[in-house]
Amino acid sequence: RDPSLLEPFIDAARELEAEGVRAITGACGFMALFQRQVAQSVNIPVFISSLLQVPFIYRMLPPGRVVGIITANKSCLTQEHFDSVGITREIPLAVYGMEDQYEFRSSILEEKGTMDSDQVEKEVTGVAARMKEENPDLGAVLLECSDLPPYAAAVQEVVDLPVFDFITMIRHVHSAIRRERYSGFM
Repeated sequence: RDPSLLEPFIDAARELEAEGVRAITGACGFMALFQRQVAQSVNIPVFISSLLQVPFIYRMLPPGRVVGIITANKSCLTQEHFDSVGITREIPLAVYGMEDQYEFRSSILEEKGTMDSDQVEKEVTGVAARMKEENPDLGAVLLECSDLPPYAAAVQEVVDLPVFDFITMIRHVHSAIRRERYSGFM
């Protein structure tokens, strides 16, 4: 956690609000650390971490189900991140990281400059398959990392469960912020 990053986040949020933005969203789950402070600094809804969805996911599942999280780096995702977005200790989690997957690590975490997307798909679906195998009570999966949504459909094919990511969060927020008039039979 680098506290020097908080002020630029707040400044950007205030600037977006001044420009007329009706909600602020983010992509990276690790930005959870700044959720409260950024939300408190503006008068519009703020959703800067994909992890905000975990309590919602948990509450929609039958009792005894586990929420799976596939993250960029498991050792970097801490209880502080969870606490920052309301993920209580009562929510059973299965957290799996991509840091040991060669192509993901070298292309995303180490920024080698190129990426074999097919290989990353194999890696993330392999992690998802292992998660499901090791957690028979798995109820849904959240892809924490902003680099993982392109593989959400492939992950869903493997786990055969609901799969969430920052895109599902943004679509949900958009549908609440920008309602359309109902048309059809009433």
